[in-house]
Amino acid sequence: MHATDHLKEAERLMTVCNSCRYCEGLCAMFPAMELRRSFADADLNYLANLCHGCGACYVDCQFSPPHEFNVNVPQVLAKVRTGSYKSYAWPKAFQPMFDRNGLAIAIVAAISVAAFILGFTLWHGAEVLSTDSGQFYQLMPHNTMALLFGGVALYALFAMAMGFATFWKEIGANSVHAASGGSLWQATKDAAGLRYLDGGGVGCYNEDEKPTDNRRLFHHLTFYGFMLCFAATTTGTLYHYLLDWPAPYAWNELPKLFGIPGGIGLVIGPIGLMHAKLKRIPDMTDPAKFGMETAFLAMMFATGLTGLVLMVARETPAMGVTLAVHLGVVFALFLTMPYGKFVHGFYRFGALALYAAERKAEQPATVAG
Repeated sequence: MHATDHLKEAERLMTVCNSCRYCEGLCAMFPAMELRRSFADADLNYLANLCHGCGACYVDCQFSPPHEFNVNVPQVLAKVRTGSYKSYAWPKAFQPMFDRNGLAIAIVAAISVAAFILGFTLWHGAEVLSTDSGQFYQLMPHNTMALLFGGVALYALFAMAMGFATFWKEIGANSVHAASGGSLWQATKDAAGLRYLDGGGVGCYNEDEKPTDNRRLFHHLTFYGFMLCFAATTTGTLYHYLLDWPAPYAWNELPKLFGIPGGIGLVIGPIGLMHAKLKRIPDMTDPAKFGMETAFLAMMFATGLTGLVLMVARETPAMGVTLAVHLGVVFALFLTMPYGKFVHGFYRFGALALYAAERKAEQPATVAG
C-alpha cells in the first residue's frame, strides 16, 4: 500500500522498467532501480530524487505513450519528487504550503517586508529616502538587519536540515554508510557537475525532440550565482564584525567581486531555466506544480536583479526604495526556502551520496519501517 497514487504508479513503472532495462546507461536512477526487487515509498522517493527529468528515457522507451503500457518515467517521478518535498517538510503544519500558490506567497511576503521597512523609515526619518550618501544603515541599522535576516536564514536552514534528516533516515542511507567520505565526495562531484543532466550524453529533450545541454548551463548559472551571492554576503559580514570594516566596499573588494557575477548568474540562469521549462515536451512535466517551480525561479531572478539594481543606484536618491525592495525579496526567499523547489538540491545530493554508497557496497539500502 502506497501513500499516494503517484507512488503507486511509480512502482508500476519501476516494475516494467526493471523487466526491460534498456535505459540502464542513461543515468544513475536505472542502475539504482536494478538493485531492488520491490519498491517501498522511501525507495521511490530516493529514485525520484536521483532523476533529473532530462527526458532521455521517455524518448528512448518503446513503452512510452501512446503505447498501452504508458511508461512515462520523467512525469511520474517529477510528481513523486514534488511529493517528497512536501512529505519531508518541517514542521508538518507547514506542509500544505506546497499545495498553494507558491509564487503568490513569495510575492506577498516580499511586498509586505519592503512596505514595512519603508513605513518604518518614513515614521522615523523620511529624509533617509532622499539621501544619496550610499549608507545602507541609515535606512536600517546593521545590527537590526543582521538580527532580522540572520534569524529567518537560521530558521530556513534548521527547517531544511530537519526535513533532510527525515529523508536521509527513511531512505536508509546509514545502512550502507552513505555519509562516508568517499560517498560524500563522489556526490559532491556529481552534483557540482550535474553529471546526470546530460540524458546519457546527448542533453535534455524539448518539444522539438532535439536534445540540448542548455538546461545544464542555466542550472549552473543559477546555482553558482546563488553561491557567489552567498559568498558576497558572508565576506561582507566577516569584514564588518571581524575587521571592523563596514560597507560600502570598492569594486575590487571581495564582496563586490563575488556579488556582481553572482547577481548576473541569478538573472540569466532563472530566465534560461524558465525558457527551457516552457519548451519541454508537455507530457514529461508535472503541470500541477508549475506554480511552485515558477516561484523558485522568480525569487532567484528577483534576488539577483534587485541586488544589481541596488548596486547601481546605491549613491542616488533611489537607494532607500531599492534597498527596501531587495531586502523584502531576500526575506521572502529565505522564508519560502524550506517549502519550495529550493530543497531539491539537498535531497538530490542525499540521493547521489546513497547511490555512490550502494555502488560501493553492491547492495541496496535498507529503508526504514
